[in-house]
Amino acid sequence: MALAVVLLAVTGCGGGGRQTLTVFADTSLTATFGSLGKTFEAAHPGVAVRLDFGGSGALARRIVQGAPADLFAAAGAATMRASGAPSPRVFARDRLQIAVPKGNPAHVANLKDLAAPGVRVALCAEAAPCGAGARAALSAAGVTVTPAGPDQNGPDQNAAGALTKVRLGKADAALVYRTDVRAAAGAVEGVDFPEAAKVVEDYLVATVPGTTRIALTREFVDLVLSDEGRRVLAAAGFTPVTG
Repeated sequence: MALAVVLLAVTGCGGGGRQTLTVFADTSLTATFGSLGKTFEAAHPGVAVRLDFGGSGALARRIVQGAPADLFAAAGAATMRASGAPSPRVFARDRLQIAVPKGNPAHVANLKDLAAPGVRVALCAEAAPCGAGARAALSAAGVTVTPAGPDQNGPDQNAAGALTKVRLGKADAALVYRTDVRAAAGAVEGVDFPEAAKVVEDYLVATVPGTTRIALTREFVDLVLSDEGRRVLAAAGFTPVTG
């Protein structure tokens, strides 16, 4: 899996006592943490925030293998436990939506509609958060669907692949998270369904063991949990959590 690394401030790094705060974060947090990283740097002129994005599982494995990181923001409690980072805090939640093309031509209103004859459904791979969540929601609703994947028989690897099928008219619906629908910038529409309340994805953040920048990691967490952090997360479709 390709990993995206963003260094928000590069001038002066490594000199004049400047510090770099390295944050590993799930790919779905790219926009929100990118914004919060800039806010953090503005309040800390001597600090450069280095954001390393990727799948939470892959990032957790890198942390266990000794990759240099100060803070970890992950999707899913199990992934956070796998990283070994202690005392994580839940800062946001995400829930599933049915993504449909504009106008919802197949008239999908709930999960049972996904099993209707002729309705093509794109699902993420089970290893992806949207894939595991989709299968749990379908099971809760007692619905069985045959996904239309890359070869029309298997599931798409991630939310981006599933949404692409919906945008291109190759699928009538996809089960992804609300933030995925919001990130599609109006290219698709989202349909809520009650079973989504049973499949909620927690987002957690924790200081990585061994970091020497504990004070900075705590301040970054405070920003994530602040009014500004909640505003940025809510705008992306997350449900912010405080306390």
